[in-house]
Amino acid sequence: MFKLINIELYKIFKKWRSYIGFIAIAVLVPVIEFALQIEGHKSIDFITRDLQQSFLFVGNLLNTYFVSYLILNSLTVHIPFLITLVAGDLLAGESTAGTYRLLLTRPVSRMQIVSSKFIAGLIYTFLLILLLAVFSLGLGYLLLGTGELIVFRNGIITVFAKNDIIWRFLLAYCSAVLSMGVVASLAFLFSALVENAIGPIISTMAIIIIFLIISAINVDIFQSIRPYLFTSYMGTWSMFFDKPLDRFEIVKSTLILLAHIAGLFGLASYIFYKKDILT
Repeated sequence: MFKLINIELYKIFKKWRSYIGFIAIAVLVPVIEFALQIEGHKSIDFITRDLQQSFLFVGNLLNTYFVSYLILNSLTVHIPFLITLVAGDLLAGESTAGTYRLLLTRPVSRMQIVSSKFIAGLIYTFLLILLLAVFSLGLGYLLLGTGELIVFRNGIITVFAKNDIIWRFLLAYCSAVLSMGVVASLAFLFSALVENAIGPIISTMAIIIIFLIISAINVDIFQSIRPYLFTSYMGTWSMFFDKPLDRFEIVKSTLILLAHIAGLFGLASYIFYKKDILT
């Protein structure tokens, strides 16, 4: 299995489209951080404007933690597209290239093939979020330094001490990998259904956008179905910046995301197993 995963990773990184996500992060994150280095104080003033009359804020609030938190907020909208470019091509790309039959002549089972492709897609997702973390925190440290983290969430402003931040980011990025793993799993499922990679990319992004719109509209009927939408749990990473932590909700959301990944992979595996490729 390890050899199969290595082969699939080689096939992923052999295609130029696989580097679009890395290039986008390598370009956009520095641009955002340079821009915030110049204009970021306005964001701090906007967040604290109601408190400045009663409290005196000192220290370096515009720092790598603040910028990294802002960048993480764009996760739900922008990163999924970069992931679907690769995950949507894992199975459909074989069909487009006409290599399905050649693939199945190898002395491995269909389950091993689909599993290796799926794991390779998850590894790609992990590497993409890892690069986001390295650029956000690493480059931010060089440009903006460290300090306390100020967070405005659910109408509450919370300031975290420097020694109470890193572990929150580590867990937040792990949760982000899990959230994007659901996106990769959904694109992988569509990839098993069609013979062209464009379909899975468009279908996955369409579902995410529709679910996000439903979640954003404050209508009773939508609120009743919101708990059943996986997009409702893609922001689980932000719960690690609550004080105190709602451990029950974090565990619940994490298990739901894992269940989505397992369910989508199981369905994709079944479709691939039943697919008539040899005729």
